[in-house]
Order: sequence, then C-alpha cells, then structure tokens
Amino acid sequence: MSQHNVILTDTHTHIYYHAGSPQLGEHLNRCFEQDVHRLFLPNVDVASIAPVMETVQAYPQHCFPMLGLHPCSVKEDYVANLAAIEKAIQLHKIYAIGEIGIDLYWDKTTLAIQQDAFRTQIGWAKALGLPIDIHCREAFDEVFAILEDLNDDKLFGIFHCFTGTLAQAQRAIDLGFKLGIGGVVTFKKAGLDTVVSQVPLEHIVLETDAPYLAPSPFRGKENESSYLRYVAEKVADLHQISIEKLAQITTQNSIDVFGI
Repeated sequence: MSQHNVILTDTHTHIYYHAGSPQLGEHLNRCFEQDVHRLFLPNVDVASIAPVMETVQAYPQHCFPMLGLHPCSVKEDYVANLAAIEKAIQLHKIYAIGEIGIDLYWDKTTLAIQQDAFRTQIGWAKALGLPIDIHCREAFDEVFAILEDLNDDKLFGIFHCFTGTLAQAQRAIDLGFKLGIGGVVTFKKAGLDTVVSQVPLEHIVLETDAPYLAPSPFRGKENESSYLRYVAEKVADLHQISIEKLAQITTQNSIDVFGI
C-alpha cells in the first residue's frame, strides 16, 4: 500500500528511547513500511525531554512532541520538576501536555501529590489551548473526579491506553475525550475488544505505547510503533470496515485532537 491512501497515526509512543542510535531510523523505516507516518511522543520526566526533542528534530515531518510529568515520576521533588517542564514548554512547540494523570498501580502513597501535579498540568493545557494525554492506571475514579471537577470547553484530549469498561468509555467520551486504543485490544482475555466494538469510531485513536504492551502476536516482547498495524487490523475487524477506512477515520480524529 502506498502512503497516499493509508496513513496510520500512533498517538502515543516512546520511540525516542532509541534517540541517537541507528535503531531509531530502523524503527521508523519499519513504521513507514506499515503506513505509520505520524507519531506523537510523550516524555515522562525532565531527563526524557532531550531525547524527545532530538527525535522530533531528526524526523520533523513524522514525529510530534508532547511534554508533561508522568504520574510515576511525581516524587518529593515534583514541584521543581514541574517548573523545569513548564520552562521547556515555553521553549518548544508541543502538541499536548502528556503524559499526565494518576497511577495507583505502583505507588498509592503519592496520590495527593499526583493529584496536585495532574491539576497543575491540566491548567497549563487549558492556558495553552492544548489537549492532555492521560495516563490512568487503577485510578479511574480518581482521574474522573479531577476531570469532572475541572470540566469545561477547554478540557479535551486522549485517554491513553484505555482499558476500561463501556461505562467508563462513555464517561470519558462525555467529557470530550478520545480513547487511545493499543495492543491490549488484541489480547484474547482482556475484554477490551467487546468494549471497542461498541464505541463509535469517531471517539477512537490508535496507539502502541511502544516499547510497552506489544500486541499479539508479539505479546511479551518489545513493542514498536510499526506494530500499530496489528492494532489497526483488529479495530477495523471489530467494526467490520477496511483498514484504509479505519486509518482515515482515526488519523482524522488525531488531527482533531492535536491540531496537526
């Protein structure tokens, strides 16, 4: 297939982990072979800003940055880290604040500061007219509490790696969010396929979260953005449409969110 009729968008990938190595080019060439031409890169902490920007500078037509403080990076020094990231945002053109949110899988003791960091960064996004890219792990209630408290016409974005129920999907959609669907939709017992089949495609974007959460048949191995093709094929199959049509819809959805 030529890139002219199929353009897939990976709305969430850490491909910049390969910045400065020959692997970056190899990974991107495999992306292009699989019609993945647009990649959105979230940093996770202060240290990862540089490789994100290095990757974007190397592939400005294909890679687009977002910046934020990942909830797992919210520690005692989070206020200083937020200040450093806010400064970087002033220096670079970015397309979202992310990835941000709440993660209670790894550490429940930091909930209060995670909530504070999340609220602060939502404030940045609103002030800049940008979407937010939400990381939510075992924290739907906590994330929704903040989103519903801060809900207005300036709050929008993507629920990255959405793995919730149909009711949670609807709650996110009602708040103006797209659902980021990744490799989990290909896992046989995850149940996400049942949810995705019932969500109108206008609310869905695709992602890999590479190098994490590789889709079947690569489950358990290192994920890469070229594997977005397997996610796309699964979602297209669930909605009984062609991959060309799915690519068109989900890439347009990503344009609607990111403005590019």
